[in-house]
Parts: sequence; structure tokens; C-alpha cells
Amino acid sequence: MGTALPITIHHTDGAARTGTISTPRGEIQTPVFMPVGTRGAVKTLDTRDLEALDTQILLGNTYHLMERPSAEVIEELGGLHRFLDWGGHLLTDSGGFQVFSLKPKVSEDGATFRSIYDGSLQHLTPERAVKVQQQLGADIAMALDVVPALPAPHEVVRDAMERTLRWAERNKQAHSHPTQAQFGIVQGGTNLDLRAESASRTVEIGFDGYAVGGLSVGESRDVMVPALAAATAELPERLPRYFMGLGDPIGLVEAVNHGIDMFDCVLPTRLARHGTALTSSGRLNLKRAEFQTDDSPIDPSFKHPLSGRYSRGYLRHLLKTGEPTAGRIITLHNLAWLADLTNQMRTAIAAGTFRELRAEIYSVWDDGPAV
Repeated sequence: MGTALPITIHHTDGAARTGTISTPRGEIQTPVFMPVGTRGAVKTLDTRDLEALDTQILLGNTYHLMERPSAEVIEELGGLHRFLDWGGHLLTDSGGFQVFSLKPKVSEDGATFRSIYDGSLQHLTPERAVKVQQQLGADIAMALDVVPALPAPHEVVRDAMERTLRWAERNKQAHSHPTQAQFGIVQGGTNLDLRAESASRTVEIGFDGYAVGGLSVGESRDVMVPALAAATAELPERLPRYFMGLGDPIGLVEAVNHGIDMFDCVLPTRLARHGTALTSSGRLNLKRAEFQTDDSPIDPSFKHPLSGRYSRGYLRHLLKTGEPTAGRIITLHNLAWLADLTNQMRTAIAAGTFRELRAEIYSVWDDGPAV
């Protein structure tokens, strides 16, 4: 059970597309970047900030929330939306990537690992991942998958793909939430044949939308992009497509260039907390001494009330003195800047000028030619 999430395509420019995803909660305009609220909050921000940024959809981290405060506590308090006081959309991951990063013992039944909170032994199965996400009450839940560390031998990548497919069947069978959509996840490493096979077989199982996982984990872009293209070629046009864990400007335009509608990443908020802003001229490290007496805003070319109020000199002062307000202001800026980038992509696709925008992003953010 689940709720199909048809996407109405409004404009296309090559494979790039704009659309509207319709859910029981409302509508999501795509392409869309989803900020990550790991433990129930985007670090340094609250939901009023996200509303001011016109955030459409927010990510919750299933692994961390099931550990602290627990899915049962959140369910008792009215579900994740009420817990956060958030009226927008919510997507929860399955915990697969966090479990992967903890080096678990993986069996056919599930993954066993040590809690990062209290060292207790935890066992996560596809069925438990489904149950936890249903207790959280997100609008979109992700299937539990197996993420192979790359690079890896072909047989390791295939084994992970096959187990992901078997777990996908179990995820679907366990899902019973009447208004919660469920997305399947495509694996296959950087092998083009495995990516295409994984995508087509995941579509045969039948989900409400599809995600590309296990990429943007350190591999070069000239390897990542063909693997992405091999996957998206097999995905339905009328259902949402989601690239997991992608947040750099070139990555975003490449994903959209290959028909992706949704993406998320901790990168923009993590950079912000360390003093780095995303700007129209590239990354800007505001800790640098040259900004000590700089009275200009973070990005003079980006006019936004949430990020244009404070000078580079002031932000450098806050950063050098360890004031957390700096991270908050730069986080607001980075999320507003990325939201503006997605708006630019929608406008360019509608106008048939996406190729020019893509080239412009490459000219600022990359030293090499576009893939």
C-alpha cells in the first residue's frame, strides 16, 4: 500500500524537466532541493526559518530519530510533522546509509550494528525500517537498501544490488500506510549495466517514486554521470526521480540535466557552519583575513533579505570569535542561494535556455569541461 505520486511535467529542455508532484498534503514544484534535518532540525535553524525560506520539503534521518528520541516517542507526540511544528512535506530516509557508515554485519535478514549513542546492539530489517517511517508519519518513506563502498569488485556491487532488490520486495510488502508514499532505491555502483538492470527491476516491483542511491560518495563526476544516465533511462517519466546525497551546484545541474526532480545533501549547511558560503562567484571562505574590513554582503549579486543584511567583515568577526550566530546566518544564505539556483533552473528549462545556465554554473564552479 502507498500513495502514487504522479508528477505533472510542465516544461522540458532535453532531459531536464520542471513539474509538480501532487501529494495528499499538497504540491511540490520541481526541481527541488531538500534541506536535511538530521535529528529533527536543520542545524542552527528552526521551522520558522525554513518557512521564511519557502522550503517545500524537509528530510528527516530515520536512523538518528529511531535512536533518539525513538519512533515510539515521536508517534506518541503526534508524528514528525507535529513534533517539528512543520506543515510542509517530509521525506524520511531508511537509515541505510548511516548503517552502512557504521560498518554493520549484513545478513539476508538485515543489518546489525552498534548504536552511536549508547553502544547497544541494534538490528535493522526492511520491515523495521518501514515500521519506523510509518510511526514517524513522513509523506515519503524510503526503502532500506544496501550501499556498497566504492570502488568495489563487480561481484560485491552485484551482491549488494541483488540484496537491495530482495529487500525492496520486503519493503513494499511491509508498507501499509494509506497516505505515505514509498520510494524504491536504485543501486549498482558505477557499472552501467548494473545500474540499468537495478533500475528496471526496481520499477518492476512498483514504487510511488524512485531514487538513485550510492553515488556522489567520492567518485569522479565523469564516472558518476554515466551511471546516473544509465539509471534514469530506465525510470518512469511520470513518477518522481530523486538523487540521494547531492548538494554541490554542478552536481545539481547535472542531475537535472539527466531528468532528476529531487535532491538533498548536508553539504550546504555543513559548509556554512565552517564559514563557507555558496555564491555566484564560487565558494567563499569568510574566515579569510582579507574580509576583515569588507563591508559588502556575502554575495553582492544575490539579493535576499535573509543573507544580504550582514557584511563579510561582521561574519568573519563572528566566525573568528566562535559565535554560533555566524553559522546560522551563513546556513540561511546557503539554503536561500540553492533555492534560488533551483528557481533559475526551472525558469531556464521553461525558456529553453537550460544549456546556457548549465554552462554558466560550470564556468564558475569547475576548472574542467562539462561532462
